[in-house]
Amino acid sequence: MMTSVDTELIRVLADPLRLQIVTLLARETLCTTHLVEETGARQTNLSNHLRVLRDAGVVDTEPCGRFTYYRLRPEVIASLAGQFSELAATARATAESDTKRSCP
Repeated sequence: MMTSVDTELIRVLADPLRLQIVTLLARETLCTTHLVEETGARQTNLSNHLRVLRDAGVVDTEPCGRFTYYRLRPEVIASLAGQFSELAATARATAESDTKRSCP
């Protein structure tokens, strides 16, 4: 059985600023202004990263007047965590059975 991990989602989350945004959004729903204050990033840079997170399905948006609020989709993070858990379980089972290929 082959265990696969969503490499595109890992790439999206591997960026330090995007990971910081995700960490902040795990704690509360925030608008762009809040995220600029919290991260110190420039608005245009932050907006680009939020678009990547939105396109990857990591965050949802909620318009509120002239502001847009961002909310983390925890099921996406849980799914990725589950993929890593399966990978770890496979590695654990392999280590316990001492499975290895013989050299030619």
